[in-house]
Amino acid sequence: MKKMTAEFIGTFTLVLFGCGAAVIAGADGTTGIGLTGIAFAFGFALIGMAYGIGPVSGCHINPAVSLGAVAAGRMQMGEAVQYIIAQVAGAIGAALVLMIIASGKADYSVATNGLGQNGWGTGYLGEYNMAAAFVFELVATFLFVVVILGATASGAPAAMAGLAIGIMLTVIHLVGIKVTGVSVNPARSIGPALFAGGAAISQLWLFIVAPILGAIAAGLLFKSGFGSSAE
Repeated sequence: MKKMTAEFIGTFTLVLFGCGAAVIAGADGTTGIGLTGIAFAFGFALIGMAYGIGPVSGCHINPAVSLGAVAAGRMQMGEAVQYIIAQVAGAIGAALVLMIIASGKADYSVATNGLGQNGWGTGYLGEYNMAAAFVFELVATFLFVVVILGATASGAPAAMAGLAIGIMLTVIHLVGIKVTGVSVNPARSIGPALFAGGAAISQLWLFIVAPILGAIAAGLLFKSGFGSSAE
């Protein structure tokens, strides 16, 4: 229960402050923090949680990361399922809290302003097509999980893991927000989509499938011995 509670809190924090940066602080760099600010909000939230709950659960706060750990042989599927349940619950809880807070502004509506949900195509940020969105999420998640598995390997400096992982998430957002809003995390996508509805729900499959495939590929790479010390 301690691990599940930690994963709930960690994912809640990531979604509340990451998506909250987009919804409340503003994507417009003139009157708000801009896309760069949003990218740092996601990265810093992850860094904080890595050191806050990392000693308890490892701070996966992402179903793709948990499944990548399974593929790498570092976690049992039964425990991963428990993690995923807690992660999705945390994301849904955070999206609900964010919607309640955002609704306190007179001109806010979920339909118009959204909840920081992911997407692609006409009317969504850079209007990239589905193929571009899928490739980005697949490759970005693969690289993200490579950093996570490498930074948490037995020979890596443990004190730096959270910083390295958070910086990687920030870089991914700096590049990819215009493409998909950046998921690399099915829970992060599920929470806002459930309340935003419409296109966010119909496109949700991509933000589940692509990150999971990318994470499993990274896990299998490490399972093959990629992360072992060079001889």
